[in-house]
Order: sequence, then structure tokens, then C-alpha cells
Amino acid sequence: MIELNKVTYSYDGECALKSIDLFIKKGEAVALIGPIGCGKTTLLKLLNGIILPERGAYKFNGEEISRKKLQDVKFSKLFHQKIGFVFQSPDTQLFCPSVREEIAFGPRQMGLPEPEVEKRVGDCLALLGIESLAGKAPYHLSGGEKKKTAIASVIALNPDVLILDEPMSGLDPKTQVWLSEFLRGFINAGKTLISATHNLALVPRISRRAVLIDGRHAVAADMPSDKLAEEPGLLLGANLISEADLPFLGKEFR
Repeated sequence: MIELNKVTYSYDGECALKSIDLFIKKGEAVALIGPIGCGKTTLLKLLNGIILPERGAYKFNGEEISRKKLQDVKFSKLFHQKIGFVFQSPDTQLFCPSVREEIAFGPRQMGLPEPEVEKRVGDCLALLGIESLAGKAPYHLSGGEKKKTAIASVIALNPDVLILDEPMSGLDPKTQVWLSEFLRGFINAGKTLISATHNLALVPRISRRAVLIDGRHAVAADMPSDKLAEEPGLLLGANLISEADLPFLGKEFR
């Protein structure tokens, strides 16, 4: 479904991604891990078509994603319907006057008939358990409520791929547990899930495969998530753990 071949990207001459090769099949649950600043968010933006490779190629379902392709309105709509992106901060994503309007925005942009839009809004409000928030303005919500609203606005498009940047950022423990269970349900439904995090304890809960991007902005490892605890040297080298974490490493993945 997703193919990156030797993808490189930089900001003002500073490398953010270096010759990235990545292949993700339909239905996989993949966690991108690595220290802050390694390029995880840049990679997620690239997968969502917000930025494009400087060098290399990105293919989605066999078609190369290029500026020309994304300028084609029909192709762009279909592409963004298939890939949903939940930003680290919901405040970056939410802009409508109410939660209901926020969830309806995407389906309306896709040209769906109003009865279908309303059905999707109702289904998403129920799925996320936020029916009571429907008429509220997003900026009045708590951090967890904003995150649920952002997810609902993406899920309303019924994407094949759900991409999340630091999904647990700013959430209380109860909401973190809820979101972990929600994402597992998404995976079990046969959807593709890609998340970026530096929280190792989260990785085995929401992924089956872990791709490590190191401080060189390159892929340093690609392995089953439950095998990460067996690679303390790799995690130390990527600055994801410290020497003090070693006695507790196995417990983090249970």
C-alpha cells in the first residue's frame, strides 16, 4: 500500500529524512519510533502529502504521489479520503464553530449528500462517545475531548490508513487507555495504522511492527514491536532509553 524509495527531505538545508526505504502493507500496524527531532513528524507529513520528497519516490497503492498528482482535484480528494492524519496537537487541526460541524466538514468537502454526512456525524459521535459535545465549540473542550474530536473528524472519512503523531501527547491516563483500546479496534477492523512516538511503553499496545529512525534521520531498524526489549543497545544508541532504564526494559513491553 505504501512504498518509500530512497526518500530524502530537508528544511533550509538541514536534513530531516535521509534515504528512507519503507514498505507498509494494507492492514499493518506500524509504530515509527525515534528520539525527538529524528524526522518522525516530517515522515508523517510526507505520507499525508503535506510535503513531497526532495529526492526519491513515494507511492501509494502503486501510484507515485507528486505535485502534479495532488493538483488534480479528483485524485487529491480520493487520496486524502484514504489517508487520515491526526496531528499531535488537536488545536492545529480543529477550526469549526462546533464539534458537529468539525466532524461534518470532511465528508462535505468530499461532496457526500447531506443525509450521508449526518449519518457519519452521528456514527462518529457515538463511536467516540462524544454525543454530549456535539454543540460545543472545540476551543472550550479539554485536551482529551479535543483529541477525540480530531479523531472523529478523520474517521468520518472512513480512511483506509490512519496516521497519528504522538497520539498520547497531552492526554490523562484514563484517556490514554481509552485511545489504546480504540486504536486496537481500528487495527482489528483490518485498517492500516501508522503512529509516531518516542513512548516505548505505547509501541506494543498499538503496533505489531516498529521502525526506528535514529539521530542520522535514517532507518536504523525494522522489527516486530515485541522484540524491541531484546535490543537494549539499539535503544540506548538511539537515545530512547538510558542506562537507568535497563532493569525495567522488559516490563515496559508487557
